[in-house]
Amino acid sequence: MSEAVHKQLIDNISIILKKSLAADATLATLREAKQASFAAIFTADAGFKCTANTFQPYVEEVANDLIFWQKTSDQQTLINIVKKIEQLFTVLAKFEQS
Repeated sequence: MSEAVHKQLIDNISIILKKSLAADATLATLREAKQASFAAIFTADAGFKCTANTFQPYVEEVANDLIFWQKTSDQQTLINIVKKIEQLFTVLAKFEQS
């Protein structure tokens, strides 16, 4: 396992975690005002196993995938982690802009 890849993944997950906490707080406020009534952040074909209307379960899934990759060094798991991180960054950035 490349130490640089490992560090970059952890750094990216840390950034996503911070952004997702702020986004989830905003979503809670929007739900109280009846302005966020969607069932899931990502569609079923996005590659995530979980389905949730907040970001935290998706971040947790990526963190769990990272732990699995650290134990196995499975190449497909690494590819999936990177894809999930990219999707989270994209959606969180769009959410922050709106």
